[in-house]
Amino acid sequence: MAATRYRRFLKLCEEWPVEETKRGRDLGAFLRQRVAQAFREGESTQIADPANCDQMYESLVRIHTNFYKNKYPRLKDTSFTGVTVEECKLILATDSGKQMEEMKKGKWKKLREKFSAKNAEEDSKL
Repeated sequence: MAATRYRRFLKLCEEWPVEETKRGRDLGAFLRQRVAQAFREGESTQIADPANCDQMYESLVRIHTNFYKNKYPRLKDTSFTGVTVEECKLILATDSGKQMEEMKKGKWKKLREKFSAKNAEEDSKL
C-alpha cells in the first residue's frame, strides 16, 4: 500500500508546476522536497499514519486541481485593491521583492553599502 501512495505523490509532483519567478518560495519545489523526505526509502517506506498521509494527498490534489476555485467561482478577476492576477504574480515574484527592498533603502544606506563594498575590495587587494 505504501508503494501506491508513493507513486500517487510522485505523479502529483510531476504534474505540479514549478514557478521560476518564486525561487526559494515555490510550493511545487517545497512539495517535491517534502515528498523526498517523507519517502526516503521509495516504495518500501513505512508510513506511520496512513490516514493522515491520504488526507494530505487529497488536500494537495484539491489545491492542484483548483477545486475550490471552480466550486466557488469569482465574479471578477480582481480583488478589493483592483489588482489583477497577472499583476499579483508580478508583484510576488522573487526579483520584484528584491527590487522593492532596494527601493526601500534610503540614500545614506545605499551610499554606505556602496562605499563599504569598495573598501572591502580594496582591503582584499592589499
